[in-house]
Amino acid sequence: MAAASGLGRCLRLAVGAARRRETRARTERTRDRHLHLQPDAHQCEDAGQKPESSTDVVNVTFLDRSGKRIPVKGKVGDNILYLAQEHGIELEGACEASLACSTCHVYVNEEHFDKLPEPVEGEEDMLDLAPVLQITSRLGCQIILTKELEGMELTLPKITRNFYVDGHVPKPH
Repeated sequence: MAAASGLGRCLRLAVGAARRRETRARTERTRDRHLHLQPDAHQCEDAGQKPESSTDVVNVTFLDRSGKRIPVKGKVGDNILYLAQEHGIELEGACEASLACSTCHVYVNEEHFDKLPEPVEGEEDMLDLAPVLQITSRLGCQIILTKELEGMELTLPKITRNFYVDGHVPKPH
């Protein structure tokens, strides 16, 4: 059992190292490209409001743990964690977007992954705690919708490190 646990840790560390190498490579590729500054992740308390115009709409698709595709209309500035919760998608967000857990871990489709701002160090640290980490792993609470993200697909990992053990279901604020 200890050997299996050690192997799992080695795999997580290897994936983390590969992610950091890929992040550095992406940074070099996008150095000259204009990157949007990420707004405060807590700003999206109004995720349930309708977009002001059709130009504010950003269509994203969630793939839940069973593989079901769930199309969602968000708006520019929405936080993916709160948007998912608003639409009944099981993305926990135990720390309420304070970068203190990895329960909103998602996989971003490759086409849109390169359009996201670089993760901050705190996000990288929390992703190291996420089970089944992949190169395109990000925390939903740190993804803020922009028009560039139109058509993005977000897959929920098959397993997650769930902090709510008492049956609590998080509600959007």
